Amino acid sequence: MNNRIQIRECTTIGEFTECVQIQREVFALPESEVSPVRHLVVTKTAGGFSLGAWDGERLAGFTLSVPAIINGRRAFYSHMTAIRLEYQNVGLGARLKWAQRERALDEGIDYIRWTFEPVKSRNAFFNLEKLGATTREYHVNFYGTDYGTSPEFEDKPLGLDSDRLMADWELRDHKVEALAAGRSYEESSLPRAEIATVNDWAQLVEHDLEKAKAEQLRIRDEFLGAFARGLLARGFRRDSQRPVFLLY
Repeated sequence: MNNRIQIRECTTIGEFTECVQIQREVFALPESEVSPVRHLVVTKTAGGFSLGAWDGERLAGFTLSVPAIINGRRAFYSHMTAIRLEYQNVGLGARLKWAQRERALDEGIDYIRWTFEPVKSRNAFFNLEKLGATTREYHVNFYGTDYGTSPEFEDKPLGLDSDRLMADWELRDHKVEALAAGRSYEESSLPRAEIATVNDWAQLVEHDLEKAKAEQLRIRDEFLGAFARGLLARGFRRDSQRPVFLLY
């Protein structure tokens, strides 16, 4: 399936409308938080772009890059990447991200950043090990209380804090260049610390919300402490019982 899919920019109102529909299908978000067609149009007009993965005439997924100035440096903020369910788990997300990197480099930009959830081990492995991003910033309740990811209690949504790690993708980093070329990369030093995360966050939230909240607070405290000591996470070890971030 992956081989037949072509990556190209979304440019028309119809294509942007399809990007909005994919958001509705993939993300558990209230309608007010879905990026509308006008946002995608304005992003393109301002120098950003939406790359789409096309299976013939069907849009399988897309990634949105917003132009940014971060610490005085030209960059792109990767606002979202969304893949339709039937196209997931075939490497399409990686193809979109590597195409995003090439587009940024073509425009003279060598830095992209985005956020991801510290409680989701699959995303952490993808960002740190498959793409070579690093993280040194933890943002507490970044988007405000998330009522869409937890069950209701006594007819009221309980909600969880939307904590996020900030991924920094240095597009010319040695690790990133090795991974982009399909080569493996080994760290030259041992990690200074580990932070365990959750193997199946959705299941934990569904079956034991109080434990999920406790895990979120533990992970938050450990990251804030590690980052205050000057450490950064640039690796991740998968494990069915205890997946961990590797900090250096």
